[in-house]
Amino acid sequence: MKKLLIMTLLLAIVILASPIQSTGLGEQKSMIIEVEGDANKWKTHVEKYYPRIEVVQVYDTLLQALAVKGSQSHLQQLEQAEFVKQIFPVQKYQVHANDSMSYLFDKYTPREQLPYTGKGVKVGVIDTGIDYEHPDLRKNYKGGYDVVDLDGDPMETKQHQGAPTLHGTHVAGIIAANGEFKGMAPDAELYGYRALGPGGMGTSVQVIAAIEQAVEDDMDIINLSLGNTINGPDWPTSIAVNKAVEMGVSMVISNGNSGPGVWTVGSPATAVDAIGVGASTPPIKLPYLYAYFERKNIPITPLVGSTAWDLQKDYPLQNIDLAKGKMPDLRGKIALIKRGEITFTQKAQAAERAGAVAAVIYNNEEGRFQGGLEEEVSIPVASISKESGEWIIENILPDKKWLETKYKTIQDTLADFSSKGPVTWNWDIKPDILAPGVAIKSTVPGGYKELQGTSMAAPHVAGALALIKEAHPDWGPHQLKAALLTTASPIKKETGEFLEPIAQGMGRIQPQKAIDPPTFIYNSRLTFGRVLKDVETREATVTIKNRTDERQEYYFKSPNQMRGLQWQVPMSFSLGAGEQKAVQIKVKIDQRQIDLSKPFHQGWITLHDEHNTYHLPYLFLTKKTDFPRVMGLEFTLKPFTKETYQYQVYLPLEADEFQIDLYNPDTLRFERTILSKQDVKRGVVKGTLTKDEVGEDGIYLAVLTIQKGNMKQTFETKIVIGTEYP
Repeated sequence: MKKLLIMTLLLAIVILASPIQSTGLGEQKSMIIEVEGDANKWKTHVEKYYPRIEVVQVYDTLLQALAVKGSQSHLQQLEQAEFVKQIFPVQKYQVHANDSMSYLFDKYTPREQLPYTGKGVKVGVIDTGIDYEHPDLRKNYKGGYDVVDLDGDPMETKQHQGAPTLHGTHVAGIIAANGEFKGMAPDAELYGYRALGPGGMGTSVQVIAAIEQAVEDDMDIINLSLGNTINGPDWPTSIAVNKAVEMGVSMVISNGNSGPGVWTVGSPATAVDAIGVGASTPPIKLPYLYAYFERKNIPITPLVGSTAWDLQKDYPLQNIDLAKGKMPDLRGKIALIKRGEITFTQKAQAAERAGAVAAVIYNNEEGRFQGGLEEEVSIPVASISKESGEWIIENILPDKKWLETKYKTIQDTLADFSSKGPVTWNWDIKPDILAPGVAIKSTVPGGYKELQGTSMAAPHVAGALALIKEAHPDWGPHQLKAALLTTASPIKKETGEFLEPIAQGMGRIQPQKAIDPPTFIYNSRLTFGRVLKDVETREATVTIKNRTDERQEYYFKSPNQMRGLQWQVPMSFSLGAGEQKAVQIKVKIDQRQIDLSKPFHQGWITLHDEHNTYHLPYLFLTKKTDFPRVMGLEFTLKPFTKETYQYQVYLPLEADEFQIDLYNPDTLRFERTILSKQDVKRGVVKGTLTKDEVGEDGIYLAVLTIQKGNMKQTFETKIVIGTEYP
């Protein structure tokens, strides 16, 4: 019996495969079919030889594909055609947003007092659609396309169509709402591209098709508040994003909500030319409990869906064991409840029925946690760490002490959920920049709602770019990006040190300064790569442009001296009005002297002119740095079949061996090996397996093993074989 290998990666996807065919062979279906060669040529071919299949759209810029409609029986005929590379079902991409916690403060809204409004700038929102009937969006909505249903109506999914959506409407409002609620750029022109269907799900090809349509519609800026867990710069969506930038469009993409771990940024935010956006907190008022005699602060985290924690006086706490049945009288008290056994909602409702003024749920394992309520509860509910809960039980409850609620206002901190870099293979620093993404109020179908996520941060950046674009209509995507990144402000830890570059990139956006910056810095994030030799010199090129009407003096300042690192930065130099210069920054790295226990070596180099200081983040990896080597298994039935499965997985680097083993998900007993390959190249690895190769139907734990020399790494996910499982 094989022993189950322990997962060493931070990322996992649960893909429950199901056939895409409908039960009725005559029911009309819409699909996107990737083809070999010229899509326009195959459009003519399909129209001639498959007359009952309608070619709705041709994609020939970012991919070669046909969007088609027809009955299953007719579409099934295409599946065997030699020119068809792949037929795509709907399931792989997700939005980057969650319901927000309730805070006690005047809610943050994105609009600042800026001299521009985005007038005349076209912004495309690739998402779940837009409720263009919303009174705050009706004025600015100009059109779009629905890649899911293949028509010109990109409305959000409604109840009768499946799991309803609201995400795209919320994103659109942050960018350009113009009514009771004001977005960042209230006069920008909004275009909606529905790439994600019911439940906010869609495929890579749908996202790429939406990007292509938006590019062809001459968008100035495209916002994608979506992504997957594939951390690679050359995933198909990332490649499409880079090509769109090359064609003159600014691409703004949410970094992901898989933080706080490293390596958690996902495609397409991994694209080199994209503006990847992480989430910071706007000014918010956070409650905490305070033990007066012990002078101790106890951090609390309001549960998602809870009413705001707004207690105005001190209260005693009572520890409650719900397993004992009858509840004590909790009037005038805060209920302290241990996590586990029943839902947070049931715990909160029990405390509410007993008369508690609030409920605090402490963790049953180390650390803090973020929970949520599924139903409305009238009392505030929050979570605390296991350590805080046990401290209260030992130090507060025996003497029946009371705890006070206090509040602190915080801002410019990284949201816990915000995904971090770096990117695998090219070792790029992501995110590029931060924007507010916590407790963001915006438009949703039927009203307004607060959401949180990097999905809410990205449209702040898209809106800011619209303002800059209005001020400078001749600027292209690289100039717009340089303006935004050059003027960003790095955020700090509580210690006063800058937060790590792989968490914040250049820092928080400052739209007012980005409108007309005196200096452009191109390629401002300094990536020195993965260093494998004991002693090696790496260099990065930065281009500086003086945008003022006068000559400016510039000089660099190296980071503080560190053992094993020798920096070589340019001497001071001057640039005339409008002049630019490319300069090299070099670092000699001696791995025999540096601390190899640190996974990343990162920090800041400063550039100074007469009036400003610019902070440029740098990063390099050592020969000891570990990173994810396999990720993102997609395993589905091939369309129109019940006997053939298709798989796809991403490898950042080549591997000597690659294997997929199946285990019983309950007992962890080894079942069988379904795939074994040698000498596998880096990038997307895909293929097909027959029913005989995958074996007996069921739900399995798939363990993917990658081996390169003495290095072995695994990745786990669940897969489904057969059609009789949910």
